[in-house]
Amino acid sequence: MEEANDDCQCPSDWGPTEDLSSWGINDAKNGKESAQNYTGGAGQCREESWDHRLKFARDHLDDPEESWEKVLWSDETKVELFGLNSIHRVWRKKNDEYHPNNTIPTVKHGAGSIMLWGCFSAQGTGRLHCIKERMNGAMYCDILGKNLLPSVRALKMGRGWVFQHDNDPKHTAWKTKEWLRKKHIKVLEWPSQSPDLNPIENLWRELKLRVAQRQPRNLTELEKICMEEWAKIPPAVCANLVKNYRNCLTSVIVNKYFCTKY
Repeated sequence: MEEANDDCQCPSDWGPTEDLSSWGINDAKNGKESAQNYTGGAGQCREESWDHRLKFARDHLDDPEESWEKVLWSDETKVELFGLNSIHRVWRKKNDEYHPNNTIPTVKHGAGSIMLWGCFSAQGTGRLHCIKERMNGAMYCDILGKNLLPSVRALKMGRGWVFQHDNDPKHTAWKTKEWLRKKHIKVLEWPSQSPDLNPIENLWRELKLRVAQRQPRNLTELEKICMEEWAKIPPAVCANLVKNYRNCLTSVIVNKYFCTKY
């Protein structure tokens, strides 16, 4: 059996998706596709954000595990129709690689993608929302209005919960801040250029692997499958990511505020 690209890994090679619960905050593999190791992603931390990252890690290093259990983590991500599921394995005879039965048609100009907003806590995954248009501050507030508090209630987070989102301009816009203030929602102060500090990145990776295994054929199927697979992620996976969050903060300090593998 041969694979189409020796530099990449087929989703099936990653083992059962439930194994994520044993990783803690770490990636499943150290391959090129690992959740926090995209070239040009977390590795391009800007110099002005370094002190903020280190301060965040030091300030929260000794926070009890229970405090992280009160955080609702959130983020946006793009899911490609033919992203992780573009690598396939086939059984074939030697020198028969170009037979039509052993080839897969390619899509010249891409097949499109969808944008998602999602959230989770130590109790499990919250709501997942498909972003249909180019998002601005007003639309972001609308997404929060429809999904944030319902997620908090569904996850039974109780009093004293804290909302986490990054410093995207839509998140820090005046309209967004006012919406959060009027709803009396406490926001976790977040260092810039720090996607590696957000454990939801690991869940995005898990989601994309699950979706890839089902091989959606169009964007409608892609959205439907994303919703289904997001809801199937075991609560234990979410709990373990949060339980091991201190390891992530320790890594920032050990690496002298540079970006981490998390």
